[in-house]
Amino acid sequence: MRWIADAAYLLVGLLYLPVALYQALIIGKNRRGWRQRFGASPRLDPARRRIWIHAVSLGEINATPKLVAALQERLPDVDIVLSTTTDTGYARGVQLYGADRVFRFPLDFSVVVARALRRIRPSLIVLMELEVWYNLTRMATRCGIPVVVVNGRMTERSARRLAQLSPFTRPMFSDLAWVGAQDEAIATRFREAGVAPDRVELTSSLKWDTAAVADHVEGADELSQAMGIDRSRPLWVCGSTGDGEEELILEAYDTLGRNWSDPSHDRIRAATGRERMSSEDRVAFAPRSDRAVPLLAVVPRKPERFDEVARLIESRGFTCIRRSASPLNKEGLRAVSAPEFAAGESGISASPLNKGGPRGVILGDTMGELRKFYCLADVVFVGRSLVPMGGSDPMEVAALAKPVIAGPHMENFDSPVRALREVGAIRIVDSSPSLAGAVRDLLANPAPAGDMGAKARQVVLRNQGATARTADRLAHLLASR
Repeated sequence: MRWIADAAYLLVGLLYLPVALYQALIIGKNRRGWRQRFGASPRLDPARRRIWIHAVSLGEINATPKLVAALQERLPDVDIVLSTTTDTGYARGVQLYGADRVFRFPLDFSVVVARALRRIRPSLIVLMELEVWYNLTRMATRCGIPVVVVNGRMTERSARRLAQLSPFTRPMFSDLAWVGAQDEAIATRFREAGVAPDRVELTSSLKWDTAAVADHVEGADELSQAMGIDRSRPLWVCGSTGDGEEELILEAYDTLGRNWSDPSHDRIRAATGRERMSSEDRVAFAPRSDRAVPLLAVVPRKPERFDEVARLIESRGFTCIRRSASPLNKEGLRAVSAPEFAAGESGISASPLNKGGPRGVILGDTMGELRKFYCLADVVFVGRSLVPMGGSDPMEVAALAKPVIAGPHMENFDSPVRALREVGAIRIVDSSPSLAGAVRDLLANPAPAGDMGAKARQVVLRNQGATARTADRLAHLLASR
């Protein structure tokens, strides 16, 4: 059967080769680490017990630190190494654990997997979410190495695909020694895919634990100062955005800015009986979001798209203000009115440090600063959700007590979205106009928006604990071998 798998992988590889060459030669993606991808993983001490954790990309790597710490606490004599597939995941892994503990995940050809297993000598293989590979799972199991899935996630779409390929996929799922599923629906899908029912447990999501509850993030003030953000101007952050989504966001922002008005008029008229607002009325009644057109910051998920998004921002008539250049001083993104925004009149110095103007859009084109942007935000849209890309993590935003907006395509985060929706802690939108309306509503009504953020944080706190449950189970499994 492994030779059938090898043949299928070879065919898919040949079909994908032009795309891979384009990504490597033109975009600069996946150029490095090919020796390790072909099995030349680090040659490790065979006398030591070792846990091999595979986290495919940046999101999965970011979910590992607390689990690794919990395992090291329970198993101080066991080494832990990690593999990853993407460039961003590898860079983050090295940042967290050092280059001697992180390597590229081997291609799932039988000869490559055999070579990697000989060099790594794992006592336990831990796969994050749904990274179950045929040859790795089957060959490791036959060698007496248990393979488990933690933070298990499987969408309905993935379950349907696996069902169509069940003669091929069912044997590898039946080999899994244990699965820690994020919720009961996911647990059921793993059982239906072939995992023995007694090997599937409900643990919740590790990402609830990695979502650090805080009112402030270190470095956020420095980011604000470097970018010249006027804090009298509300900030809308769109994080982890995907291809085809930024255009919808910019369309929503243009609509929002051109139609931004002072929604406190009715409140002031009701309170004072006056049709016109005095300056004292404005100070007394207007929340911060009523005083200025919001500022937009877009942070794409993939670094290879930074230049593409910069060009898109400028093509839509905005000035792109790149974080990597830190171009502005404290006057660079001052508060502006809707007419000024619509007219595009900067009204500020011609200095290159002040080039943002009222139609400036911040592009977060650096790595590791998304959480800082979230900390500064008044409202957050989590990306890859207005387009069918599976969504992005809303838990990190919720832990910061920020009001969260997402699109309808949040399949990869179905469980946390359900938990947030049950208490009214997330808004789901399905179009550019509805996105603009949701942002305006939240910024115009800071008290309900604050309540929404507080509810979101409470959901995070209630759902934490998956790390301890998972680490206990893995330690018990390893001890029983």
